[in-house]
This record gives sequence, structure tokens and C-alpha cells, in this order.
Amino acid sequence: MPLRAHGRTAFPLSADTTTCNDVPMDPSIQLLIDQQQIHDILMKYARGIDRCDFDLVRSCYHPGAVDNHGRFTGTIEEFIPWVETQLDQFDTTMHFLGNVLIEVEGVTAHAETYCVAYHRMKGEDVDNLQGLRYVDRFEKRYGEWRIAERAIVVEWNRIDDVDLPGFAPGTKRGRRDQDDLVYRR
Repeated sequence: MPLRAHGRTAFPLSADTTTCNDVPMDPSIQLLIDQQQIHDILMKYARGIDRCDFDLVRSCYHPGAVDNHGRFTGTIEEFIPWVETQLDQFDTTMHFLGNVLIEVEGVTAHAETYCVAYHRMKGEDVDNLQGLRYVDRFEKRYGEWRIAERAIVVEWNRIDDVDLPGFAPGTKRGRRDQDDLVYRR
């Protein structure tokens, strides 16, 4: 059983985090834990997409979850190969997540996440930018929150020409694989 430190005393928590030393947890504390776990999934999804870490992307969804990405609608098992081919047309991507509203109702939660997605087109000095929202239904199964259903809602889109100024010597550049600096620990 994991221990959480509080002051100088460690209190064991149950796996589902609803009790501490067999004492029921305050529902407000449980709500904060649930919201943070869901927020972490949203952040992992963005990292997985931008680093082309498709195992990490897959881990954000329950098996059989449905993703509606506009031009694509299907299960997570179908989404992964589709998104791999889509991301291959870009030199780099960056999904910046902003406003996040997470509403927890028992073992189901609904989340609305605003995103500005930058896509540098491969072989072109052009960026495709999108303002969008992820509208998600999360489910907590076996003590673990993951996406059960996702829909992308696009608010705006634009194409920008890019003036490439270059990078200073020694600049660490982002990579679209697990050789990226974030994977070094």
C-alpha cells in the first residue's frame, strides 16, 4: 500500500484513494484528486501526440474508447494508426492546453479543454494553427481515470507563412520521438 507523507507521519492510502487508515476521505479531497488525475491524462495526451509516443497516447484511453476527430471517428485501436499517418505530414506539432473544466459525477467525468494546436508542415515554411476544444467523457474503471469518448470541436483555423530565423548554436530542439529531452530522467 503506498504511503503519503503528511508532516512527519506517513499515512497509508488505499488503492482507490477513498480511505486513509480505513477512515473515509472527505469528498472535497477526493474530487480534487479525481480532477488532478484527469488533468494529468489531458497533459499526457498532448505530450504523446507532440512526441509521437503512441503508447502514451493509447494509455490515455480505455480500450474500445471512441475518438471523433472530425475526419476520423473510431475506436482508440483504430485512432492510433490513423493519427500516426496524419502526424507524419508535419515536421513538428505543439498542442497548448489552456482552460480546462472538469466536472466529476461519481465514476464518470466530463471535461472541456481549450487547445491551440500548432502544426509545422513538413517541407514547407507554413504553420497550420487551430483553436479547438476537446470535449471528453472520462470513466474511472478499476480505480483509473481514462478517456471513454472524445470529440474535437474546431473553433478556428488559419495558415501562416513562417520566416525561419534559425536557432542559436547549442539550442536544444524538440524531437518527435523518445529521444526528446523530456524522456531523459
